[in-house]
Amino acid sequence: MATTSPQLESEFNSSNIDVLISETDIQERIKALGAQLAHDYAGRNPLLIGVLKGACFFLSDLLRAIDIPLAIEFMAISSYGSATRTSGEVRILKDLDVAIENRHIIVVEDIVDTGLTLSYLLANLKSRGAATVKLVALLDKYERREREVQIDYLGFQIPDHFVVGYGLDFAERYRNLPFIGILKNPETAQLGLPISSQSETV
Repeated sequence: MATTSPQLESEFNSSNIDVLISETDIQERIKALGAQLAHDYAGRNPLLIGVLKGACFFLSDLLRAIDIPLAIEFMAISSYGSATRTSGEVRILKDLDVAIENRHIIVVEDIVDTGLTLSYLLANLKSRGAATVKLVALLDKYERREREVQIDYLGFQIPDHFVVGYGLDFAERYRNLPFIGILKNPETAQLGLPISSQSETV
């Protein structure tokens, strides 16, 4: 007797997610950012530092839009956890593998929220003797800002909604979406995992 496999809802077409920024709009904006960075950093061999995990998608596409010599590094800092609120404590979980003295640094971040962690990170990098430290962010959720952070290159400013996709997650789910979407009901998306919060310290 034939059996019927259960039908799983597509992640990319989930009824629990409303598209906020389309894949096309993201890629077009990244091309424009890449062209601007290539112009501004011509002859300076910048070092791009991706903030894990969320910025990996953005960094990967941005790199391919910057047509000049450059290098990349990664850092991981205390970010979204399973708690509903964060303490504001900043910890570096993965540091750089190279010295940055006299280098032109471009920090690549997926989203700027409260500004607490990023303000610490930018100050930390400047204290290491970098020639310049600039920030490029895909998203800015300005309504949640607790500490001012200068975003030198910005993709999109967004309203205060819990967003997922293109590297942004909910309990490690939805990072693989090719667009940025608003998660309507986090409880139905939990899959038995600890609930994370987007009231984090970035």
